[in-house]
Amino acid sequence: MTVLMSLATVEYYDNPIFKYNEKIQSGEIAACEKLKKIYKYVVDSLSNPECEFEYSHIKANKAIGFVERFCKHSKGKWGGKPLTLELWQKALIACMFGLINKKTGLRQIKETFLLVARKNGKSLLASAIALYCLMLDGEAGAEVYSIATKREQAKIVWDESVKMIKKSPALNKRTKCLVSEIKFKDSVFKPLSSESKSLDGLNVSTAIIDELHEMRDKNLYDVIVDSCASRTQPVIFDISTAGTHREGIFDIKYREAENLIKKIDEKKKFNLRFLPIFYELDFEKEYLNEECWIKANPNLNISKDKSVLNDEIEKVKDQEELKTNLLCKHFNLRQNSASKWLTWEQKENKATFDIEMFRDFYAGGGVDISSTTDLTAACLLLKKPFEDTLYFMHMYWLPVENIDQREKEDKVPYSLWVKQGYLRLCEGNKVNPSDITIWFKEIQEKYGIYLYRCGFDSWGSQMWVKEMQDAFTKDVPEQVIQGAKTLSNPMKQLGADLKSKLINYGNNPITFWNLTNVSVVVDRNNNIVPCKSNQKQRIDGVAAMLDAYVVYKNNSQDFDSMNNR
Repeated sequence: MTVLMSLATVEYYDNPIFKYNEKIQSGEIAACEKLKKIYKYVVDSLSNPECEFEYSHIKANKAIGFVERFCKHSKGKWGGKPLTLELWQKALIACMFGLINKKTGLRQIKETFLLVARKNGKSLLASAIALYCLMLDGEAGAEVYSIATKREQAKIVWDESVKMIKKSPALNKRTKCLVSEIKFKDSVFKPLSSESKSLDGLNVSTAIIDELHEMRDKNLYDVIVDSCASRTQPVIFDISTAGTHREGIFDIKYREAENLIKKIDEKKKFNLRFLPIFYELDFEKEYLNEECWIKANPNLNISKDKSVLNDEIEKVKDQEELKTNLLCKHFNLRQNSASKWLTWEQKENKATFDIEMFRDFYAGGGVDISSTTDLTAACLLLKKPFEDTLYFMHMYWLPVENIDQREKEDKVPYSLWVKQGYLRLCEGNKVNPSDITIWFKEIQEKYGIYLYRCGFDSWGSQMWVKEMQDAFTKDVPEQVIQGAKTLSNPMKQLGADLKSKLINYGNNPITFWNLTNVSVVVDRNNNIVPCKSNQKQRIDGVAAMLDAYVVYKNNSQDFDSMNNR
């Protein structure tokens, strides 16, 4: 017979919820305000005789005991050793499985949202919970799914469960691991993604939704939740770091958590069915305070090395573009996809140069051919022998139609820039790419500067490439693939050169304006690609500059030898 106990009848040392709450409220363990409010609410509710739920010591310990007795680490220094849960993990499991509705005897919590930074063992914990739900949760014909947008992501938790089974003779004896499913009696555990052929007919008992922030399709989440309707006590376990994609299901669930906490603050009555357990910083500046790191990293110096985190913070000091990824993935501060590339001071360079000093030189080039709304930009890249400074000469084009309206919308002095010679207006409502070719030929005729290679994006460039080959040579146009593999390292190098004031762009006001508009998107491998801070801004001059920089780096020895006279 299941014995249900209120907090008042459970020994202190036997209730991880109580123990953990005491440590985070006292400050012995640093925790964010959201986490402290949630645990305080649970503890206060258990102390209230009118509360709709109570604590089952037996059910909580059954789940915790399964994980620690049968689940093992599959890799690293702990490979093959039992999974020893930390207090924060025990408290989480105790909430999920030990909070019982007084009237029905069923679990109180239907959905748990664990927001925790990278490398804190969330997938490992989820894998163990999935196996418990598969084997010992008492759900007949259990259907357990590890769910993500992509199948590769969905298989991470599932694969870890397979490895746990292989490391445990007791689990291995009782389960059967197939190519894409784990079977236990009449129950099954499978990975599932939006790429699956059919999502119909599911009868989900447990759903591990991995990396919620990457789930842009709310339909997949809704299908899973709806498919739990026929189960008496389903488990939905959302695990995620913070993401950069806004207004997806992640933000919807995050707002749900904020609304729940608001009800707690306002002392409103509600039925606790959704449990948000958030490990995040309260303020951005806390990432510089080592004592606050544990707020987002409860497994700090256990599964996550403090020295590695410190190294990531040191990188940000030299590479500002990595800050968004750091704050998002290591401290769970929600970010937009774009992050700042460089500071204003790093981009600004008031130095000028006389183009005459490069008479009879070979130059690199870069172009960015626009649609009707963006600028079209072209530039020359020049370098003197035995010097480190790179010199850029830009020209920009806009259609003459609606130029007054464009000036108001973009809030920049296009008309003045035309008078100053930085910008040329083209007849009609779009730029003719031939105007770029004409400009390069003008430079050659006026200054004897010969174009050796010119980087370009293939989009909309076919006719222009043929024209450039006819005007110069067939080798002059050089395609630059617009992706992280091609652009990331050159963009980082260009950023370093800008910081060191080794990029002289002639104090061109349009180029500087474009530089101030550049943000970057950072992927999980810390590769970067440029993007606009917002869609109304222009970065075309930087795109042309980056293309020129790529072809220069690709051909630097040729450039230097030809100009070493």
